[in-house]
Amino acid sequence: MFSRSSWLHLRIPFSYYLMPVFFFSLAISPNLSAQPLLWTFIVVHLFLYPASNGYNSYFDKDEKSIGGLKNPPKVKKDLYYLSLLFDAVAIVLALIKISLVFAIMIFIYGLISKAYSHPAIRLKKYPIAGWLIVSLFQGLFAFVMCYIGINRFPLENALRASVIIPGLLSSALLMGTYPMTQVYQHDEDSIRGDKTFSLMLGVRGTFLFVGALFSIVSIGYILYFNAFFINNYAWVFLGAMFPVIVFFLYWFLRVIQNESKADHKHTMWLNFISATCLNIFFIYLLLDSTQLWQMF
Repeated sequence: MFSRSSWLHLRIPFSYYLMPVFFFSLAISPNLSAQPLLWTFIVVHLFLYPASNGYNSYFDKDEKSIGGLKNPPKVKKDLYYLSLLFDAVAIVLALIKISLVFAIMIFIYGLISKAYSHPAIRLKKYPIAGWLIVSLFQGLFAFVMCYIGINRFPLENALRASVIIPGLLSSALLMGTYPMTQVYQHDEDSIRGDKTFSLMLGVRGTFLFVGALFSIVSIGYILYFNAFFINNYAWVFLGAMFPVIVFFLYWFLRVIQNESKADHKHTMWLNFISATCLNIFFIYLLLDSTQLWQMF
């Protein structure tokens, strides 16, 4: 019914790179239960995010490498309908399995993700506004959304400093991740007239900005863990981020020598290392802070 190319453009494995937000939200959740936890994960990572990927691919019509696809196949019309179907399934499952509030947040996230590439709005062509909105919704909004889904809480239960602060830290981290996902697409974005945040900064400027921002965000995480947790998880967090820092510096040195090294391959490796380190750390935080490890 749907073409193979359209299924590829959903880029379901790419959801792995956004899992740290889910696991961070899970790590601070006080009302853990297997069913809402599982359904929140399925709705967000197997339907909502792929729907967003497919919809944006349909309107971008990239011919060069994109996140999760080194050689993207030509976009077909059925990708548009497949992405809308995944969106609809996400909303229905959220309503049936979790709550109305969760379903509404899924719907809102879907609308914002569509605005990123739809020609009528196309947030992608506004460097600062696009950067801020994407970081806010993939970070804070997604964090609160997952928190509500995992715990089956009403919205007011999430509007507390203990939830908003880690949500904002997630957004701050994505403010650095987002430009790095654009650094290898400058030529194609320029052709389309999309002045992305990374394009505005330039290749070297993107690396310098991300390095400076990550240093500031790391301080934020240290202050957060020291304020909200008894154990000193701040040092564990910094240790978990060490491989990311090493690879980032190695890559930056190569880019200084040759800007063509700001390519898809290195970007995907940075994303993979970063997501893996963060996923492992937040799972550790969950198991250690809740003493769930004693069950094993």
